[in-house]
Amino acid sequence: MDSETKIDERYAELFRSRIEQISAGSAPFINSLREEAFGRFRELGVPDRKSEAYRYTNLEPLFSHHYHDYIIPDAGDLNYARNFECEVEDLDVHNLVLVNGFYPPNGGALKTIDPGVSLGSLTEAAVSQSEVVERHYGRYAASDEDGLIHLNTALATDGVFINVPEGVRSEKPVQIVNLVRSEKDIFVQHRNLVVVGEDAEATIIICDHTVSPNNYLTNAVTEVYVGANARFTLIRVQNEHNKAAKLTHTFIHQERGSYASSVNITLHGGVVRNSTYHHLGGEGAHANAAGLYLTDRTQHVDNFVSVNHAVADCTSNQLFKGVLDDVATGTFNGRIVVRPDAQRTRAYQSNNTILLTDDARMDTRPQLEIFADDVKCSHGATVGQIDDNALFYLMSRGINRREARLMLMFGFAHEVVQEIPVEALQRRIDTLVMQRLRGELTRCASCMMRCRESVQ
Repeated sequence: MDSETKIDERYAELFRSRIEQISAGSAPFINSLREEAFGRFRELGVPDRKSEAYRYTNLEPLFSHHYHDYIIPDAGDLNYARNFECEVEDLDVHNLVLVNGFYPPNGGALKTIDPGVSLGSLTEAAVSQSEVVERHYGRYAASDEDGLIHLNTALATDGVFINVPEGVRSEKPVQIVNLVRSEKDIFVQHRNLVVVGEDAEATIIICDHTVSPNNYLTNAVTEVYVGANARFTLIRVQNEHNKAAKLTHTFIHQERGSYASSVNITLHGGVVRNSTYHHLGGEGAHANAAGLYLTDRTQHVDNFVSVNHAVADCTSNQLFKGVLDDVATGTFNGRIVVRPDAQRTRAYQSNNTILLTDDARMDTRPQLEIFADDVKCSHGATVGQIDDNALFYLMSRGINRREARLMLMFGFAHEVVQEIPVEALQRRIDTLVMQRLRGELTRCASCMMRCRESVQ
């Protein structure tokens, strides 16, 4: 039996042994999808390097590791979540905290944070707002190639549900803090569903943190529906220690005239894989996908982006930048697909990476698949070192070499950071980026918290 088969069998056994416990803590509709999803996972398995989408990211060591596979937070974990505060100055948000993928119990009720805006546990929403959940859950997170998405559907118990009704503008962003906290090595699955109705507006900030030094693997799926003429922004900030692996899959479905922006900021993490899918399903929709990755030591960050232009008169833009140090590795796999009916498409893609050492490595694969004839599309990628001419210019004006390098790298990174529309968070990320470039964040900051040295 080869290693791939052993891995698949291990998670098959996990499903068989834990399905009753998982189902008992979930909702009937979500449970009704588990068997079929698990069957699809058995067909596809854990992606290996034979898959074009995972060619440069080796998942075998992550999924071969023995995890304490299913952990329900205890009262201490949930109290910790309730008392957790993210110390970003002047950040005015609706804050909620998940521990190991679970939403703290709220007496079975969803919160109302703005007129008609519902926020809470996905499990609770599947009962109290069953019509909305059944209309959208599982509809957008589909893949014929990635078994991990189906594994999440089979095993995920809880996560966050947000429903912004038609015509409502949510006044404050919602901040979701994902904490992984356990004295054992654990495998975490959680699922989020966001529905933004027609002419509505919402901003969500997701912060991924680890607060204890064990080996963790997270496989998370987020589905987003953006209605006609709605506006939606998703900002994800990742700041986990080097023994943590984070796999995220984000699916954003857009209707006519909608705007959706996804921004991934990866400051720290052992292995990070962010898969982002924008589906432009209504005329006049616009998608913006951006990312910044800062890595050192043996860290690995993989950004996979797919923008599907399914109809005419839509636009999209992708901008991803990174700085790699030591023996860190990175991957960008960006894809633009223009369907036959998607005439007058405008789509642009750019990936730029700075390598600070000869041992750092970046693999970049910009891709265009065009099946229409009236389009304007471009893609490009650069991998190199700091511009010597720009460095000389700054040094000739009295700036020492180290500070000149920092200024150039910061300016390079800030082009992505400025995509964050929340000013307080943008300022905080600018500060963390500068600290990271200076080498002052040798471990995750976790919103001002400090973990032990062993989590480096």
